[in-house]
Amino acid sequence: MLKSKYIIVTSRAWGEESYNKLKIRKGEKWILINSKLNFSSKNLEKIKPKYVFIPHWSYKIPKKIFENFNCIIFHMTDLPYGRGGSPLQNLISRGIYKTKISAIKVEEGIDTGDIYCKDNLKLNGSATDIFKRANSIIQKMIIYIIEKKIKPIPQKGKATIFKRRKPEESNIRNLNSIIKLYDHIRMLDADGYPSAFLENEFFKFEFNEASIINNNEVIAKVKIKKNE
Repeated sequence: MLKSKYIIVTSRAWGEESYNKLKIRKGEKWILINSKLNFSSKNLEKIKPKYVFIPHWSYKIPKKIFENFNCIIFHMTDLPYGRGGSPLQNLISRGIYKTKISAIKVEEGIDTGDIYCKDNLKLNGSATDIFKRANSIIQKMIIYIIEKKIKPIPQKGKATIFKRRKPEESNIRNLNSIIKLYDHIRMLDADGYPSAFLENEFFKFEFNEASIINNNEVIAKVKIKKNE
């Protein structure tokens, strides 16, 4: 009996953790793609996957891929609220500490695809903590989609659009409360994200591993770099 083939596409270590857990499922063959070069229509045509699951990817998905294969991405908002970039940072900067992960079909529009399912996610802890927690939830969602043969349904409600954050927005100079400062540091505390920072003429101060005490004091690690 031929095994059903599934692909995990990810550019983050926690996405590879999903692959390592899913690949041991019986009766299924799982393939990991973690490079832009290997995520090609030609490669997928050879594999012939039943689904292409994309828990975290830093590049645009080619039209030739999503039009010819069942591609599913996982977005960290209760869609159609929060379509667009930097969902984690946009949520926390708005004082939102609970959200949903939406599993959606990839299509031409940004985060406009039909929804397979949603699950709850708490936004406490560092960005790394949140991504790891989200990854565990995504694994369960993937299994649910496969086993229940879920059919996606169109999004309903008014859309809200998030803009992708720019590196300069990591500067903390304009923050005016301890809570906002703590949230700002922790929401950027993950590999691949520009750390919260302050700078003067000579140095750049980057902050991570923040903790908050009695809502009136923040303790964090600081890395000091000399400005070029």
